[in-house]
Amino acid sequence: MLTGEIRNKVDALWTAFWTGGIANPLTVIEQISYLLFIKRLDDIHTLKELQANRTGKPVKDPIFNDKQQHLRWSKFKHLEPGEMFSLFHAEVFPFIKNMASGSDTTFARAMADATFIIPKASLLTQAVELIEDLPMKDRDTKGDVYEYMLGKISSAGQNGQFRTPRHIIKMMVELMQPKVKDSICDPACGTAGFLVAAGEYIRTHQEIDYHSADNRDHVNGRLFNGFDFDTTMLRIGSMNMMMHGVENPHIMYKDSLSDSNKESEQYTLILANPPFKGSLAENEVSKKLLETVKTKKTELLFLVLMLRLLKAGGRCAVIVPDGVLFGSSNAHLDVRKEIIDNHRLEAIISLPAGVFKPYAGVSTGIMIFTKTGTGGTDNVWFYDMQADGYSLDDKRSKIDVDDIPDVIKRWHNIEAESKRKRTDKSFMVPVDDIRKEKYDLSINRYKQIIYDEVKYNKPKDILTEIIKMEKEIQKGLEELDGMLG
Repeated sequence: MLTGEIRNKVDALWTAFWTGGIANPLTVIEQISYLLFIKRLDDIHTLKELQANRTGKPVKDPIFNDKQQHLRWSKFKHLEPGEMFSLFHAEVFPFIKNMASGSDTTFARAMADATFIIPKASLLTQAVELIEDLPMKDRDTKGDVYEYMLGKISSAGQNGQFRTPRHIIKMMVELMQPKVKDSICDPACGTAGFLVAAGEYIRTHQEIDYHSADNRDHVNGRLFNGFDFDTTMLRIGSMNMMMHGVENPHIMYKDSLSDSNKESEQYTLILANPPFKGSLAENEVSKKLLETVKTKKTELLFLVLMLRLLKAGGRCAVIVPDGVLFGSSNAHLDVRKEIIDNHRLEAIISLPAGVFKPYAGVSTGIMIFTKTGTGGTDNVWFYDMQADGYSLDDKRSKIDVDDIPDVIKRWHNIEAESKRKRTDKSFMVPVDDIRKEKYDLSINRYKQIIYDEVKYNKPKDILTEIIKMEKEIQKGLEELDGMLG
C-alpha cells in the first residue's frame, strides 16, 4: 500500500514532466515507463551478477556485455546532466529500442517504434533522481506506484477508450475467480488493468508451484494475453504487467476486429471493457465476425469476437453499453439471440450511470456468459447495482454506500437467488420470459417496483380546513389591530 510519502514522490515526478513541457498524461507515463524499464534491466543484470558470484560461474544471459556497462542505470545516473542527456539519445535509448532484434520479450517488441521525447537535460536528470528515490524493490510497491501513475490519466482516449475504474475491475475478477490453469485474455487491453487484477487475485488465492518450469513459463507468459492497436497502450500495459511481477505477458499489437486476427478458441476466460464508441467500415471488419452479425458497431462485434476467442466451456465477463442489452436493431437482436440460444447467458449486472465519470456518462452493464455452442441458458441472474462506493458525479468522491460486496456475495451463493422476488436488488428470470420479451436484457423490463400508496384528504375536508385557518388568521389580525389602538 502506498504511503503519503511515496505518493508525494510520484506527484513530484509527474509535476517535473508537466513543468518540463510534456503535458499529455499518456506521453508522461510512456516516457516514465522507458526510464523504469531501463532501471529494471540494470536491476535484473545485477541479480544475475550476484548469482554468478555465488556460483563462481560467468553471468548467464547477460543483458549488458562488457562494452555496454556504461549504459546501465547504476553507471549513468552519476553523470552530469549534459553528458547523461547525450548518452541517452546516442546509446541508452537506442539500446532498449533495438532489444527486439535479440529478444522476444513483450516490452522489447513494443519498443520497436518507441520515441524518446524528453526535451532537455535538466528534466532527464530530475526524472532519474526522482525515480532513483522511489522504493521499487518490492513487487507490490512497484505495482502500486505504477497504478497510482495510471490513475492520473484524466481524459478519455479516442474511439471510446477510457480507463476502467479499478474497483469495478476487481469486482469482475472476484466474480469470475480466475485460476492459475486459465488462459486469460483481454482483446482490448489498454493499460492491462484486467490482466493485472487477475494476476493479483491468483497470487492471493492460489498456491503456485514456481519450481516447475512449465508453471513458471505459463504464469509469466501465456496465462495473461492482451491485444490493442494503440502502441502507446501496449507499452504502458506491458510495463504495468512487469511492475506487477509478470515477466513476459503476451501483450501484442493486434487489430482485434480485423481479418488480421486469426485467433480462435484459445482462451478459457475473457475479462474486458472494449470500446463502445463508433462504427467501422465494412472492409475493416473480419469476415468471420460478419458471418454471425451484420453490423459496424464495435460493441456488438467485440461480443462476437469473444465467443470466437473462447474455448468450449470458456467464460466471459464484459462491460457493455446499455444499448447492447435492449437495442432493437436486427444486429442487436442477433447478438443477444446468439448468446442466449447457442451459449449460456448467466448474468446481467446493471452498473450505476455515473460509474465512468469523469470520462463518460454512458449507462453500462456487465454481461457474464459461458461459451457452449449447444445452448444452456435457463435462468439469468439480474442485479440492479445502485452504488459502487463513490459519488456518481464528476468528483467521484468516496462514500459509504457500496453494493459491490453484496453483488459478489450473492453471485457466489447463486442457488439462493431463485427465492428472491423481482422487487429485490437481484433476482432470477427464466429464459422463456426473456424470449417472450424479444430477448430484451434491460433489468427494468423484469424488475417489479412497489409503489407506496399515498392517501389524500377529500377535497371538501381540505377546503373546510383552509376556511378554518383563514378564520384564525383573521381573528389574529383583529386582535393585533386592537392592541395597536
